[in-house]
This record gives sequence, structure tokens and C-alpha cells, in this order.
Amino acid sequence: MSLAKELDVSQDITPDVIFPPGDLYSDEPPLETELHLEQIMLLLKCLKWLWRDRNDFYAAGNLTIYYSPHQSKSSDFRGPDFFVVLDTERKVRKSWVVWEENGKYPNLILEILSESTANTDRELKKKIYQDTFRTPDYFWFDPYSLEFAGFHLVDGQYQPLEPNNQGHLWSQQLGLYLGIYDGLLRFFTPEGKLVPTPEEVAEKLAAKLRELNIDPEEI
Repeated sequence: MSLAKELDVSQDITPDVIFPPGDLYSDEPPLETELHLEQIMLLLKCLKWLWRDRNDFYAAGNLTIYYSPHQSKSSDFRGPDFFVVLDTERKVRKSWVVWEENGKYPNLILEILSESTANTDRELKKKIYQDTFRTPDYFWFDPYSLEFAGFHLVDGQYQPLEPNNQGHLWSQQLGLYLGIYDGLLRFFTPEGKLVPTPEEVAEKLAAKLRELNIDPEEI
């Protein structure tokens, strides 16, 4: 059903359906472990640093995506652990409300597996991201077992991505590889170089200055 038709539907609305405003707060539960939080923050930090001069994307973690104007209290929203939307305004949001964002869904979604969510991430969420969101790139990663998989949407169906020689998986949407580095998932350039955090950039610069007998504290 198109969004216009969906908005016209006004009959047979059950009592548990609400008609929310576009300005909705995220309603996600706390992250399960410290490692889950560290992984999300690492991906956000690296991508925002790499794309620091761009204003045409939105990246977030553990944030609710509302995708039906006839919002049910128990369905029609999801909270990916990490997602990226391209060709949109880079600004702070309380949540991602599809009908307030020109119908845009994420271009990439990553779920971080845990014992309680793994089956849902591999099955139900994968189906929703494939059939409803039509998200081109979907990945999942377990920071404990290091299970890592990725899929790209081809003719409406997710097809598994094949790793390169380094075990990295290509995100067509981001133009970057994702791969495991020191036990966590990181971004890599098309040439295979690790996308650094701002702290790693600063540390590398400081080391270079010390090689030149320049005290970084004096700069």
C-alpha cells in the first residue's frame, strides 16, 4: 500500500492504534552489554570522522525507526543497533520517522547479535529489512563469538556477501568494507586501509611529531 493510500485509511482502526506526531522520541531499551555500546560508538565515531565534510547523511545507533503513520503500540517500529541513511540532511533527530523523511529508509543496517536477539536479527528483522524497509545492505556481528555476515538486496532478496582475502565484506551503499579488527567491527577503505577514529589520528600525529623532536603539547 502506498503512503498516500495508507493515510486515507480511517476505518476499522483497532483501539491499540495511535496516530503519532512526526516528532517522536526514540523508545529503545538500554543496550545489553558494555561491548555493544562500545561497538556502536566506534562505528559512529569512525564514519562521522571519515565523512566530516559531508552533510548529506544521517548515522545513528540504538534509535527507533517509525515506519507507519498508523502506529501500533507493539509493532511498525524497529530500533537497529546501527544504521545509515544517505541523501538526507545531517542533523540531530529524536528518532527516524519515515513519513517525515520523504519516505526514506536506511541504506545500511547493522545488528549486533546477543543471546536474546540473535534469532530475531537473523530471521524476523532480516525479513522486515528486506521486504518492508528494502534496505540495500544488511549486516550482523557478534562481538563475543565474532560471527559476522552481510547481505545485499538483489531483485528483492538478500544475497550473502562474499568476503575478500582479508575477510572483509563490501558495503556498496557506503563504498567501504566492514571487517573485524582487534575484536570489533571497523570500516576499511576500498584500498583496505583502516578508517581511524579521531583519537587514532591524533595519536599517529603525536608520534610523528615526537619523531621530529617536536613536543605535541607545544603546538
